[in-house]
Amino acid sequence: MVVYIDPPTWPGHGQLWSHLISDVSYEELHGFAAGLGVPLRAFERDHYDLPEARYADAVRLGAVEVSSRELLAILTRAGLRRRRNAMR
Repeated sequence: MVVYIDPPTWPGHGQLWSHLISDVSYEELHGFAAGLGVPLRAFERDHYDLPEARYADAVRLGAVEVSSRELLAILTRAGLRRRRNAMR
């Protein structure tokens, strides 16, 4: 199981956020997030939003650190990218 995480550089709600993805399936991603204690409500279309305070925990559990650009490329190559307007 490999999941990927980008640096916590995305601002929101007074803190910085990372994105957590899988290159295999949403099931794999949900399983990893559950093991990390991240609630399903943090899942947004194709990724989990993870606060900066949980970044090191995700890496410690095996999330691979990549740039935001690499993360998007991995998600797109895997065919798991869900664009906002595609969800309507």
